[in-house]
Amino acid sequence: MRGIDYRWVAALDAVIAQRGFERAAEKLCITQSAVSQRIKQLEKLMAQPLLVREQPPRPTAAGQKLLGLYRRVRLLEQEVLPEITPDDISQPLSVALATNADSLATWLLPALSPLLKSRFIELNLLVEDEARTLDKLRSGEVVGAISMEAGVIPGCVADYLGRMNYLCVASPDFQQKYFSNGVTQTNLISAPGVVFDHHDDMHEVFVQQYFHLPIGSVMKHTVRSSEAFVRIATEGIAYCLIPEVQIQRELDRGDLVNVTPELSLVRDLYWHHWALESGVLTELSERLIQYARQVLPQ
Repeated sequence: MRGIDYRWVAALDAVIAQRGFERAAEKLCITQSAVSQRIKQLEKLMAQPLLVREQPPRPTAAGQKLLGLYRRVRLLEQEVLPEITPDDISQPLSVALATNADSLATWLLPALSPLLKSRFIELNLLVEDEARTLDKLRSGEVVGAISMEAGVIPGCVADYLGRMNYLCVASPDFQQKYFSNGVTQTNLISAPGVVFDHHDDMHEVFVQQYFHLPIGSVMKHTVRSSEAFVRIATEGIAYCLIPEVQIQRELDRGDLVNVTPELSLVRDLYWHHWALESGVLTELSERLIQYARQVLPQ
């Protein structure tokens, strides 16, 4: 098979990013017909559909893999060309990472801070539940992902970062209202908790593992913010599972109480990234791994 004409893939990428052929044509400064023709040529080369032509258009599984390859090539291009033409520093290096909200709220930004201050980088953080961040790496949307999964994606490596210890906490008033005699099956059913989204099963795992309550038997607010978890707990709205590293100050001040001091959940975190990295991406991975291993229990 002859090599891919990346102008064709750029057309596919533009249609997905711009959510339509007309805006993709404007972005690429070509006609809408030319955009359609380039994608058809690419599909002919690949001998399969690469685009689901609905509104908005979306890539097929093969199209998503091809876009992942294209974005990797573009990223390497962005990184290598300034080394060849050092006077051209007008365009930042665009780096997309997938992270869970708890890492973003605690250790991730301090880990990346020195690099972001010293390099011309445009950072794009995609926040997902830690069980789904790898989907972003598989699809090619990001160059690295923080995940609880240890299994390695082909072409990538997974470096162990450390543990996150989740404590079940509440405000003193909430504890007195619902858990004055300790946490039990009975009072858990009436006490509101919090989850990140409908994919977040940590809360259900906790009450099922330690209190043998069936799935769906407890009340849960849904809040897509790790920082808001802390606020909800300190306001006495709900009890929460929160990383210990995130709430040490609140625990020391007595704003939050560990309502199950003998029980916690532990989650191992891994940094998944391409096996073949260079330059800024290598430095990013090294800094991230080193910092995480310093601040997270091993």
